[in-house]
Amino acid sequence: MTMANEVQQKIDNYLSRLRAALPGLPEDEARDIVEELRSHITEKTSSSISAGGTGSLAAVDATLAALGSPEELGRQYRTDALLGRTEGSRSPFRILRGLFQWAGLSFAGFFVLLGSIFGYFFGAVFTLVALMKPIHPQSAGLWMIPRGSDFEISFRLGFGSVPPGGKDLLGWWTIPVGLLAGGTLTLLTTAVALWLIRQYRKRLMLPKGAA
Repeated sequence: MTMANEVQQKIDNYLSRLRAALPGLPEDEARDIVEELRSHITEKTSSSISAGGTGSLAAVDATLAALGSPEELGRQYRTDALLGRTEGSRSPFRILRGLFQWAGLSFAGFFVLLGSIFGYFFGAVFTLVALMKPIHPQSAGLWMIPRGSDFEISFRLGFGSVPPGGKDLLGWWTIPVGLLAGGTLTLLTTAVALWLIRQYRKRLMLPKGAA
């Protein structure tokens, strides 16, 4: 086998493993990634040889080693593609769906998902309490409930009776306060999640021209 053939085989084997590490991506997108990375490897190899490298085979080995394993690189490309689609959305449901998938690819995704779930959950609670107040004016709202010598603060949607001694803290102000707090928390959670997605994509540091 000639040197040129051995170099080409190394590149082809690496790219074949990379392609196998891109399940779920559209065929044209996966093909573009592989071909652009092929160009990246060729360019880096040529630059290394021009700078006084020991030979094309050693230059290819150095370039592939710098890229890391094709399986890990494939995971990064899949993450970047997923987050790119999620970043273009403003729907909490689509963002959460994307974050669920991201959580399966990295610990960072898991923590962003966890924080977003809490944010959207409490945003939904504030909104629901406000919407239920006109339907159950005597029991829905933000209540202070006595518990022996202590008390607890409780959001109530109006189902069931309020324990004796309970105090409605906001009264009819529950409606504007709940809608404002719920909407603000939902928008803030969305903005923070998208900002974290953008920051993570910048840190992926995928080969230039291949992302």
